[in-house]
Amino acid sequence: MNFKKRIKTYKSSKVFDFSYFYTMQFQDIIGQRELKHHFIQEIEQEKVSHAQLFLGKNGYGSLALALAFSQYLFCENKQAMDSCGVCPACKKVSDLQHPDLHFTFPVVLAQHKTSNGALDLWREQLKKTPYFDLSHWGSFIDPKGRKPIIGSDESQEILKKLALKSYEGGYKIMIIWMAEEMNPTCSNKLLKILEEPPAKTLFLLIAENQEKLLPTILSRTQLVKVPRIISDDLSLFLRNKGGFSQVLIDSVVGRVDGDVVEALELLSASDAQEQNRDLFIQLMRVCYKKDVIAMMDWAETLTSFSRDHQKTFLNYCLHMFRQSLLRNYTDNQLTKISEEEEAFLKNFAKFITGNNIHDFMKTFNDAHYHIDRNAHAKLLFTNLCFNVMRYIHFA
Repeated sequence: MNFKKRIKTYKSSKVFDFSYFYTMQFQDIIGQRELKHHFIQEIEQEKVSHAQLFLGKNGYGSLALALAFSQYLFCENKQAMDSCGVCPACKKVSDLQHPDLHFTFPVVLAQHKTSNGALDLWREQLKKTPYFDLSHWGSFIDPKGRKPIIGSDESQEILKKLALKSYEGGYKIMIIWMAEEMNPTCSNKLLKILEEPPAKTLFLLIAENQEKLLPTILSRTQLVKVPRIISDDLSLFLRNKGGFSQVLIDSVVGRVDGDVVEALELLSASDAQEQNRDLFIQLMRVCYKKDVIAMMDWAETLTSFSRDHQKTFLNYCLHMFRQSLLRNYTDNQLTKISEEEEAFLKNFAKFITGNNIHDFMKTFNDAHYHIDRNAHAKLLFTNLCFNVMRYIHFA
């Protein structure tokens, strides 16, 4: 069985084209009502902590929240629920040209030593959408796909910018996006200013992984946890973008756990949805039949795909296992799948039970982990096939 002839080749594009007009206001942020209210109250009551760490996945809107928070703080005519959007300060923030709003973000050191060199690209990305992650940003700034980081030279630039007086006479704000990508030298040089900043200087650190930050950085910042976007808010946002059926939107929302970046990526490559479904169905069928030749052929096909597609497929499989379990134990009340997926799960779901679900989830999560760390794809997917063959008969 030649799966390559049956399944179209998928070419991943990390820079999705779901741009939309964004004005740096709270009204543009997807969901997060409680945090919006918290930030407004913090500013109105003049209880703004000088160093805050926004901790949460980029797809939850941490960067969007930091931008809206900054604009509200600078706004000359604050409204009850948002910045006015029309005063000179708001216009400068929306255009990303406010002289007291500074940015630090990862760059490819072979191209630029500090964020200053990529500032035009940063503004271009933000004006499209503030919902993106490090992988998308790296692909946007470097066709070679080299990993961007915040290098040691960045700390000196930060200190230099914040040593100057405020141009507008108010706050100076430094937004450090993906703060966990600061190397130790850069982090250590910022400890003093984080602890004792100049008057009306505000640090907004944005991070996904708390464990990668130095404990001394954590101890000097107020933690603000950014939760996932609730399903109804994410579904409404995707529905308003148009062009996709509610069935597809429901399927995507059910898979991404409130992450708009992942949702947009799945929708921008919606043709991969069909490919992943076919790959999943074929894997389960050949493993159930114990057809070793077909299993090896399947593994060879997966090896030919890009690493990003391989990870997307593994995430899809995890989603289908969860949906199978929900179908079995909730009488199909909580599943979020397409009609085609439902047709397959009608007969397949009974093979996913409490006896094997842990093994399935662990094996596919481990595979995702190892693919992300450049494991040998052919060996990994061959081993995956034989594990699935074992588990599917343990139902």
